[in-house]
Amino acid sequence: MKEENPIVVTKVLTKEQLETIFKIREEVFVIEQEVDPSEEYDEFEDTSIHFLAKVNNIPAGTARWRFTDNGIKLERFAVIKQQRGKGVGQSLVKAVLEDIAKNPDAKGKKLYMHAQLPAVPLYAKFGFDKVGDLFEECNIQHYKMELYL
Repeated sequence: MKEENPIVVTKVLTKEQLETIFKIREEVFVIEQEVDPSEEYDEFEDTSIHFLAKVNNIPAGTARWRFTDNGIKLERFAVIKQQRGKGVGQSLVKAVLEDIAKNPDAKGKKLYMHAQLPAVPLYAKFGFDKVGDLFEECNIQHYKMELYL
């Protein structure tokens, strides 16, 4: 039997893929969630490892991770509204965690993120724990979540 919605997550390697993920982030964060574009795009775009999720070969979501002074930060998880609830977010988290696990510099480092409130249960499925109190970032409620590999 054929899979109904094959989700493929790949590491972003080309300028075209990067433009595609920026469009996804613009749609989700800037337009839908009204995040200021100056907050959305930052100085870490070039040093982060980005991922693109496609459903039936159509761009559906994105995420990135990077090393920081505090460990490894997972961020910019975004799934286009029509594709939510179909496993795209889970596929992205899985791909990012697998990629981090393969990186020798990541051993023993803390993984952390600022998770939007509705996404907390998704990250909890992967073993992330809430740390501290609910806070606002870009007028959106978040929890800091952590995981040690």
